[in-house]
Amino acid sequence: MKPTIVLVGRPNVGKSTLFNRLTRTRDALVADLPGLTRDRHYGVGRGAGREYLVVDTAGFDPVAKSGIMHEMAQQAEQAIAEADALLFLVDGRSGLTPHDQQIAELLRRTGRPVHLVVNKAEGMNRNLVAADFHALGLGDPAPISATHGDGVRELLELVLDEFPLDDEPAPDEGRVPAIAIVGRPNVGKSTLVNSLLGEERVIAFDMPGTTRDAISIPFERDGKRYTLIDTAGLRRRGKIFEAVEKFSVIKTLQAIEEANVVVLVLDSAQDISDQDAHIAGFILDSGRALVVAVNKWDAIDSYQRELVKLDIGRKLGFLSFARFHYVSALQGSGVGAVMRSVDAAYAAAMSNLSTPRLTRTLQAAVAKQAPPRHGVFRPKLRYAHQGGNNPPIVVIHGAALEHVPVSYVRFLERTFMEAFKLQGTPLRVQFRTAHNPYASKE
Repeated sequence: MKPTIVLVGRPNVGKSTLFNRLTRTRDALVADLPGLTRDRHYGVGRGAGREYLVVDTAGFDPVAKSGIMHEMAQQAEQAIAEADALLFLVDGRSGLTPHDQQIAELLRRTGRPVHLVVNKAEGMNRNLVAADFHALGLGDPAPISATHGDGVRELLELVLDEFPLDDEPAPDEGRVPAIAIVGRPNVGKSTLVNSLLGEERVIAFDMPGTTRDAISIPFERDGKRYTLIDTAGLRRRGKIFEAVEKFSVIKTLQAIEEANVVVLVLDSAQDISDQDAHIAGFILDSGRALVVAVNKWDAIDSYQRELVKLDIGRKLGFLSFARFHYVSALQGSGVGAVMRSVDAAYAAAMSNLSTPRLTRTLQAAVAKQAPPRHGVFRPKLRYAHQGGNNPPIVVIHGAALEHVPVSYVRFLERTFMEAFKLQGTPLRVQFRTAHNPYASKE
């Protein structure tokens, strides 16, 4: 088992910066703004000759009783309960604060090994910067710079020395589908994630913009393993004001690109907006398999439900390949059907398409409706084979294929999807025109 190391501390002491350094990624958002991280963020740390799990947590106030700070504190406390060791980060430039003392008192009661880490110590006398923090009674403080990496390796060696090396090779876990949950702010993405997991894993709060980062969560359901990615709500470009929110949007778009299946969450209590259509269009352009969850279905009456379905058909008709589910994430109704459609969409996106069958389907399509002429020539479509997955790519070889119109490409895409019963994933058609050996001769 890999040891689990949890980073804790008040806001803006550098936990996310240290998380990125330990995991050698840029997965956690970093900015000079207190309270940027709100949920638990897991990653695989690498260093000191071994791997371990590292958890970034929100800066928290142990005495918060309500509001978003209370929710953030609960997330941090759940992470602490999972920890094998705690890295308690403090700010060497700000010095000891009453907030640090409150957190230290809480950590002492957990019974977990606690390592006191004095961050932002670059360019300072290591003994002087650590002196004030001896008053916390948590042992010798370790001065580091998460930004520059000073003292981080020595800290890791000290922490990991407490845990025996796991000599057993890691099992071959195979391919695990990545599922991104996306949508506008406050449509219930985090509530859906928590419903799938069966626990309050991410903060679900009645305030748009609660989730700021893309949070990856491994989980297992009905014996199958997945990685869920909870993302920040996507607003229209003109509505994005904070720099942090701009980074959140980038993280969400990256999550869509990296996912195998995207679950687009819509709010049935609101009109289907142009922004919903823009998000759906980006998912389609990315070629990702898609399932649509129309949330808060329990909050509207039968007349409103009919209006929602008509609105969806009018504005999202281009998503005819995707399955739509009408759910209540808060009540948990319809969630199982969403996951069954996710499995089907993933299987379709990763399908292996037989070359002989692809070619026969192509020939039947051409016999039914030949491509239109371009001048005196008609494009010749000779044979097809598969060129990739997620989305499935069908490569067609022939002559004069650059003159095939877009409308005929759409006809071929629909034909292949119907022939292979691909539900939940788009399909791409690419053309390869044969080289004419006489083209350069008079």
